[in-house]
Amino acid sequence: MPDHSTDNRRLGTLWLDALSAEKGSSRNTLSAYEDGLASYLSWLAGRNMRLAGVTSDDVLAFVGELDDRGYAESTVRHRRSVVRSLHRFLLSEGYSDRDPTFKFEPMKRREKLPFVLSVDDVDRMLETAHALAADTSDGPGRQAGYARRAALFETLYASGMRISEAISLPASVVKPGVRALTIKGKGNKDRLVPLHDRAVEAIMNWRSLAKANGTASEEWLFHSVRNGSKHLTRQAALKEIKAAALAAGLRNPEKVSPHVLRHAFATHMLSNGADLRVIQELLGHSDIGTTEIYTHVDTSRTSRMVFDLHPLNDLGTKEAP
Repeated sequence: MPDHSTDNRRLGTLWLDALSAEKGSSRNTLSAYEDGLASYLSWLAGRNMRLAGVTSDDVLAFVGELDDRGYAESTVRHRRSVVRSLHRFLLSEGYSDRDPTFKFEPMKRREKLPFVLSVDDVDRMLETAHALAADTSDGPGRQAGYARRAALFETLYASGMRISEAISLPASVVKPGVRALTIKGKGNKDRLVPLHDRAVEAIMNWRSLAKANGTASEEWLFHSVRNGSKHLTRQAALKEIKAAALAAGLRNPEKVSPHVLRHAFATHMLSNGADLRVIQELLGHSDIGTTEIYTHVDTSRTSRMVFDLHPLNDLGTKEAP
């Protein structure tokens, strides 16, 4: 029985050369294609198969074996793409009379669900932030900083605002009794967002302590504790939130960010029965499809809860009476 490995490698090299010449692929890109090609040719060699004789079933078997062996989805998707590109090349250049992948659609990248805090996680963060804001032992400057942190958290979680929208709020926008804010979001579009009493109280406390510290700003709602002329930066806000997650003892504090609080706002609203269109308006999404990711998050959380709590889940592990 003839060995087809040498001819397969020759054809594979021709394909790689064409990629390099026609597409100007980078060295890293070519290296990734070389790895995918080597995996495919090795699989064919183990079955003594010619590239020109590969069928659709053979390609499916190769991809299925990758999946069975536990390769990451991204790796399976890339190697499938390698095989597809290789066979298209062989057909177009006359090295094969068929393309076994011609019916295959490109694998879609699975949409990654956002990391979402539970209600308990958010409560712990807020409680910790408020406790630090009430502690006078570290001096007025440090206390004012903790009060700003608590106010920022309450604002983000109450409204679902983007961090860029929150840090650019003017000082005059929040007053006692305010229950909603009109903010300017992406595309310079105005929208109305909610603000509950606890958030307003936290903001008033922060403003009061900033004034006592001699740095209250007449321009910005959230500003530096040392200098009221500049608003809080995104980097400073991110640092504050990660520090608060760590102080609250949350798991994976490195994953907590202002955007995660926005995710928490939307997911918790949906869990409590809010209409998806309302959440879309509150978040300022132009497309409902962007908001629909939260339905997947909520379903995922519900599925885990059913699996964990359903009385029949442990049926197979319990002994008969």
